[in-house]
Amino acid sequence: MGGDADRFSPFTLTPTETVTDDESSVAQEPSSPISLPFLPSDELCGKLKHDTVNRTGFAFEGFEEMGPRISSASLELEANRRKRYNAYKDVLHTYDHLQIRTDNLNQAKTNILSYMPGGWIEKAGGMKLQDYNVPETTTLLLVGPKGSGKSSLVNRISRVFEEDKFAPDRAQVSYNSSVGDGTYFLQEYMIPRGSTAFCLYDTRSLSGDTSDNVEMLKDWITKGVHHGELVIRQSDDSSLRIRMKNKARSNGTRSKEKRMVNFVIYVVSGLEFLKSMDNEVGEGTAYAQMIATTFNFSYLSFRDYKPVVAVTHGDLLSLPDRARIRVHLGELLGIPPAKQIFDIPESSDPVTELAIVDMLRYALEHADKNLPPKDWIAKKVPGFGVSPSAFVYLLVIIGVVIMSIKINMQQKRFHKSEVDIDWHSIRHMWLE
Repeated sequence: MGGDADRFSPFTLTPTETVTDDESSVAQEPSSPISLPFLPSDELCGKLKHDTVNRTGFAFEGFEEMGPRISSASLELEANRRKRYNAYKDVLHTYDHLQIRTDNLNQAKTNILSYMPGGWIEKAGGMKLQDYNVPETTTLLLVGPKGSGKSSLVNRISRVFEEDKFAPDRAQVSYNSSVGDGTYFLQEYMIPRGSTAFCLYDTRSLSGDTSDNVEMLKDWITKGVHHGELVIRQSDDSSLRIRMKNKARSNGTRSKEKRMVNFVIYVVSGLEFLKSMDNEVGEGTAYAQMIATTFNFSYLSFRDYKPVVAVTHGDLLSLPDRARIRVHLGELLGIPPAKQIFDIPESSDPVTELAIVDMLRYALEHADKNLPPKDWIAKKVPGFGVSPSAFVYLLVIIGVVIMSIKINMQQKRFHKSEVDIDWHSIRHMWLE
């Protein structure tokens, strides 16, 4: 994930120590030392003092010459470290904030259950709801590498909105992620059951082949998705292709109804990403690169709205490590880790449920923001730079003007014809 200069400078806290600030404190586990970037070192502070003396010409009490003027590279390094430190604190605060907000969990669930497609759209630029292509069902696509926990996330999301907490899982979960790719057929899950407001689409895992991944995403995002659709990659061997195609023919479960993807939820295994953070060569670099490439392709396909990220398997890690993962993911993908990356461990507690609800709220709001305008508006408006309502009004005015001109020309032509007839009549009479 970069050179030594870009990594955390770790220091270890004893079991009795805490990381504190004005807003909160987080106790650390004795077996899991927290990694934080240092604040400016003594040497750097000395250089800063010396630089201040050189530039101002005044020597303040206690300032001693500590060496040459600090370089711009050192300043940039220290600024990045402080930025990462602040991001780390913000992420830690989100856990405290979730705990405080659990009293409002039921209200947060009600807001999601009351959602209707297009209901949270921002009516900017004079656009109205009827100016957009609003789907009957908002479609959220789950994308992620093998073993990221997409199917498990479907089950956890579904269970949050079901009264029966002991209902069987809806999505098949692969017990051993090293065997196969889990989901070979796209699966649609309405949330909650029986609703048509929004659905999750469980997909086949991404592979190590970038071209395969981009091709799959391109098909899903640009052409739409079908429930029960078989997903075959170019890199699949012939025997797998034959088995899957035979299975698809025998099942015949592919839906005829196509759904356009409205937003993407990118699922990342926190455990696997932590390994890549500590392994800066080989598989570690490839894993991070694969995440960045596929994430950015999804982003380019959805204008300015980057996918939301769900980090799974956090229950297997310490809280400091979970915070570090979100900070590093934020830097890799260019998104705020405290606002757009959600930590969703495999547990059933109010804090996890609220994190799931917050993630869905973010995804649905941005799905509505990403709704395309109706076709005729999309073709006409961009060239004029006006809102659809103003454009329609302009067309009406132009039409009225054109009709007035035509009527006026017809009237002139009619009067001219009358004049010509009278002149010929008079001339004929004179000749006689």
